[in-house]
Amino acid sequence: MTTTPRIAIHGDVLPFLTDAIAAAGGVVVGLGEQPDALVLDHGNDKHALQDILDSTPSVRWVQLPSAGIESYTHALAAHPDKVWTSAKGAYAKPVAEHALALTLALYRRLPERAAARSWGQPAGTSLHGLTALVIGAGGIGIELLRLFAAFDMQIDIVRRTDAPVPGARRTTTAEHLPDVLPEADVVVVAAALTPGTSKLIGEAELAVMKPGSVLVNIARGGLVDTDALVAALAEGRILGAGLDVTDPEPLPDGHPLWDEPRALITPHTADTLEMIRPLLGERVEINVRRFAMGLPLEGLVDPAAGY
Repeated sequence: MTTTPRIAIHGDVLPFLTDAIAAAGGVVVGLGEQPDALVLDHGNDKHALQDILDSTPSVRWVQLPSAGIESYTHALAAHPDKVWTSAKGAYAKPVAEHALALTLALYRRLPERAAARSWGQPAGTSLHGLTALVIGAGGIGIELLRLFAAFDMQIDIVRRTDAPVPGARRTTTAEHLPDVLPEADVVVVAAALTPGTSKLIGEAELAVMKPGSVLVNIARGGLVDTDALVAALAEGRILGAGLDVTDPEPLPDGHPLWDEPRALITPHTADTLEMIRPLLGERVEINVRRFAMGLPLEGLVDPAAGY
């Protein structure tokens, strides 16, 4: 049996969301009109969400606009009875593409050449045949497997369990990072930020990485110990770091990383609004249709896991 879901929007009521809801057979209503579900736009007031849910008991499902849920943990904890979905997996392609771009730029010495004012010496390394370690096996990690495979790379995965991942040479868990980090030429951090993964890459992990390896973080800044990374780069212990996210974020003017020639920093632009709004629209359309049919939703949040 299919129903007509009544969907309220928290944030800007933009056409990409209203069109997605309508295409799925839903109807957009106000918060005071007994909505069945609440869809959040990227510009939502995060601090207001818990109050909205407290005062709108008809809401049974909440769709978050981001893959990470750390900004919504208070509201989620206050309303564990509701179904929560995030955008995890929806933005995998543009984010994985950015990780690849940072990796290529570092190995091809593009930051150095962009600043050069003379011909200099030839330098650079091909990715073909190198080994990558991808931390996280969500949508981004799986897409990186596909992209790195085009370079005939060996790819290892670190995730919560050691269950095999198709396309990966091997899969292991975080406690075995010291064993797999020394073999990696490229380390990509693509995991969720949870209490258990905070500063997952710290002084000890950086110390066992290959001297010629690169670290790329396109997940959350808090997964990497910033002070330890600053020290490792200053001492030349790794070739470089490509960072789309930092801790703190935004990275303050005058921070040592800005003057570090081995660091390539982009301002959290792996998934700009222009890139991801259509992808969020697709996720909303799929989930509104599934909600109407009583089917499991995509991107279900696991509060215990933190994502």
